[in-house]
Amino acid sequence: MRNASHHPLRIVLILTLISCLSRCSPPPAVAATPAPTPPSAATTTWQSLFNGRDLTGWTPHFAGQEVGVNFRNTFRVQDSMLRVSYADYDSFDGAYGHLYYRQPYSHYKFRFEYRFVGQQVPGGESWNVRNSGVMFHSQSAESNELAQTFPVSIELQLLGGLSDGEPRTTGNVCTPGTAVVYGDTIDYRHCINSSSATYDGDGWIRAEAVVRGGQGMDFLIEGDTVLQFTQPQIGGGFIFRSPGGADWQQAGITTTRQAWLDREGELLTEGYIALQAESHGIDFRHIELLDLSE
Repeated sequence: MRNASHHPLRIVLILTLISCLSRCSPPPAVAATPAPTPPSAATTTWQSLFNGRDLTGWTPHFAGQEVGVNFRNTFRVQDSMLRVSYADYDSFDGAYGHLYYRQPYSHYKFRFEYRFVGQQVPGGESWNVRNSGVMFHSQSAESNELAQTFPVSIELQLLGGLSDGEPRTTGNVCTPGTAVVYGDTIDYRHCINSSSATYDGDGWIRAEAVVRGGQGMDFLIEGDTVLQFTQPQIGGGFIFRSPGGADWQQAGITTTRQAWLDREGELLTEGYIALQAESHGIDFRHIELLDLSE
């Protein structure tokens, strides 16, 4: 049996140890407050698709030329503009061309400014005077056939007035190899006119497209909605319905023609963006996209 006189000392030591442990133990962990998630850049930031210096990110295809050949320097950059120029041409000779952006999109807004310049190059079709466009939901540059004149796509058609007092709308829709629902029914017309004003002269015009996957598209000119349609889809002939799809072959589409015909009625939900060159000079600037996919 130990000496009882040592008990008070033991009690003091025990109390001291308990006090030390209570002071020295780390505080309980507190859950960190998560930082607020910034808004997605895809839904809040317009991105420029053209750097103003060169054609980085864009690939040309011309009928009769290999992909990547910028035939006669048609697409060029000058004074921070992306220009469709026929300065190096003597005659058009069917050199239909398109300049494709490097990646496909589905849901987005696309805006730009354009102006027609100069005179049409000799050899261009009469309906191509002051005529160009931007293609949406397009097939890729690489999937075009060698002789193909236009990609299967939905075109925002750009038309300049002819200064003759006659109306000539811009922001129309044209449908190479495609069709849209306009109003309540599918419309197989190759081009459907918008409600825009006529723009004569060489001033800059603001245009925008709101693209909603396979649901539909809205076209705007100078901030006003001038055309709306839904259900962009493959079919209706390339330009018009013809026996055996003969108009597809006339457009230079031979080896893949039947594959396209077999996809009649298939909704187009995404694709590439392409700028058009079809015999009249046109300038583009402020080419921007707002991604709505997230």
